[in-house]
Amino acid sequence: MHRQRREMALLLPLVLLSICCISAAVPQAESENKTISTKPAGDEPPSVLNQQQNFVPDINTVLRDISVQLAKHEVEVKHLQRQNEEQSTTLKELELHKSELEQLQQQHKQQQLLLQQQQQQDAQQQQQIQTQAAELVTIKTKANITEKQVEALRKDREVRQVVFSTSLLASGSGYTGPFNTDTNLIFKNVYENIGNAYNPHTGLFTAPVRGVYHFEFYIHGTSKYSSGAFLVKNGQQICMAYDSTSSGRTAASNGATLLLEVGDVVFLRLWVNSWIYDDAFYNHNTFSGHLLFTM
Repeated sequence: MHRQRREMALLLPLVLLSICCISAAVPQAESENKTISTKPAGDEPPSVLNQQQNFVPDINTVLRDISVQLAKHEVEVKHLQRQNEEQSTTLKELELHKSELEQLQQQHKQQQLLLQQQQQQDAQQQQQIQTQAAELVTIKTKANITEKQVEALRKDREVRQVVFSTSLLASGSGYTGPFNTDTNLIFKNVYENIGNAYNPHTGLFTAPVRGVYHFEFYIHGTSKYSSGAFLVKNGQQICMAYDSTSSGRTAASNGATLLLEVGDVVFLRLWVNSWIYDDAFYNHNTFSGHLLFTM
């Protein structure tokens, strides 16, 4: 459009210059014809006259053509002006859309940045949660280990404190035996049973821990039958207390120190065809033992 305007600006002076030249040429031609020609007009050939007439342009025709061209160019200029205005409007709209798009892109970048920051914070929080969970598991594990150690120490202390002391009858008085075979004695009256290693229902002492134990027992009888009892470990006779008299009462005692494994049993067994007498008030027959040390 600017190019067409420049072309029209250059064209108009040329058109005006042409008109001026043509206007100046017509009188000059006429004067030359008047000056040079000395012959009568009727003496010129017809061809020469026609050429001179054709040589002189029709000014009105030229001006009409120029007016038509100018009108066409004016229409084109107006058309180009409208196109220019439309393009300017479109350009403004495009610039507005571009600005809006840039704002949206900026907002999108900011949102992406915020999202990345949020994701980083979430990842850090997740990492902290996982770290805290791992620490909690470690603490629980340590707590369980500590609890087990405490329980083991408590049990170890308990098993290190093993003592029992019993007598034969819990109430009344009377004889036990004689029997025609060796018979296990059950000492029912319990004085002490620290560690609960002795069972008053079976008469058996069961070692709760590997260690060295000391046992003692006392028996009491009368003259009619002899009195005797064995200290037994897992069915094996260890030692015996025995006494016999023709009159009066009898008494005997014995003891032993034994290395026991966990689960070994120790008890007293009444000798065949012998008896013992006991009174719940005097408690003549006793069986006791205790742990000396573990191994």
